[in-house]
Amino acid sequence: MLKNYFKIAIAVLKRRKFFTFISLFGISFTLAIIILVATFLDYVLSAGYPDTNRNRELYVSHMQLNSSKNHSQYNGGPSFYFINRYVTTLKTPEKIAIFSNSSATNSYTNNKKKVNNLRYTNDKFWDVLQFSFTAGKPYGKQQLDNAEKVAVISEETSEAYFTDDAAAVGKYIETDNVQYRIIGVVKSLPFSSNVYADMWVPYTLTKEDLKNTGLMGGYSAILLMSSKDDLDKTREEYDQMVSKVPMQDKQFDQMFTFADSYFQSFIRSMHLAEGTNSGMGIFLSFAGIIVLLFLLLPTLNLVNLNISRIIDRSSEIGVRKAFGASSKTLVYQFVIENLILTFLGGILGVVLSFVIIQVANSSNIMPNMVLSINFNVLFVTLLACVVFGLLSGVYPAWRMSRMHVVTALKAQ
Repeated sequence: MLKNYFKIAIAVLKRRKFFTFISLFGISFTLAIIILVATFLDYVLSAGYPDTNRNRELYVSHMQLNSSKNHSQYNGGPSFYFINRYVTTLKTPEKIAIFSNSSATNSYTNNKKKVNNLRYTNDKFWDVLQFSFTAGKPYGKQQLDNAEKVAVISEETSEAYFTDDAAAVGKYIETDNVQYRIIGVVKSLPFSSNVYADMWVPYTLTKEDLKNTGLMGGYSAILLMSSKDDLDKTREEYDQMVSKVPMQDKQFDQMFTFADSYFQSFIRSMHLAEGTNSGMGIFLSFAGIIVLLFLLLPTLNLVNLNISRIIDRSSEIGVRKAFGASSKTLVYQFVIENLILTFLGGILGVVLSFVIIQVANSSNIMPNMVLSINFNVLFVTLLACVVFGLLSGVYPAWRMSRMHVVTALKAQ
């Protein structure tokens, strides 16, 4: 039965080539954009260099302070004081990486100026994150405690100043009027990375007052567990710890901060969360509405084309009804035909998006980011094809099933 439907669908597509071209173009173009967006989000949200252990990590990167007195609310990152004084007391995490927000700084070496993104970190930062060192090594606890002016730089920064990565080690780079000795060079990170920077230096070198007892600031932490089975235990321990933290600023009476998965942390960065609400429902609803609206216009166009195809095939419908074909059979056939058309457009969309991704990767439009279509993206494409095919096929099929035999035969 399906084989016959496929043959009929191909014959119909060949009959009106212009409508077929318009339909396939609209479907493939729409799905190609969906694939590209899904590929980018999959790359950003999936574990990758250097943050390869996301399945057993939790992130502390957002804090919300509320005041019931003046009904005000402040959102931002936690302070170094909060992380160092409270978060590091957690027993379950195996290691805790601490790092600041990145800041743009002017750097100089050999009379060359370059704007670098700088982050301050602790020594455990290099244990939690799996950086690939092309030369040298990271700084350790002794160098952190002694506030040694050392730095790890990216391969891209090394190439801008020196002949090769090995030559960079031992040299000096000046940033914010401070001379740092380069002790390591790492493979450059994509800009989408949550720890992206051009330079990393010990937090003990920051000009910020680390003794400030304010709870909000510009730092984040990654909690690494020895096993993913410890994630829930760590969340519970974190919540218990937060409940005991005294409010330093008396104008606030509520504090909300959580040990999140990377995806939850990503949603909080979009300021969709409020209080104990993670914002997950809002994000999924918003994303669903955007996808639905994006599919709506090509769906309506395809519905109009399908109705035109029905009118063109009215005599066929009339004859089949006259010989006893039920409305259910005709609806089933037309929906299957439309799904076949949609899947053909989906295949073209995959090919088109693959070409675009290869061009983007080779041209380095997004530095250090190599996109690829994987199983997750193909699953999203398959789901989009089914939804797209059903949305654009059900109404025309219903109209076809309602067509009277005599009317159908006279229409041709």
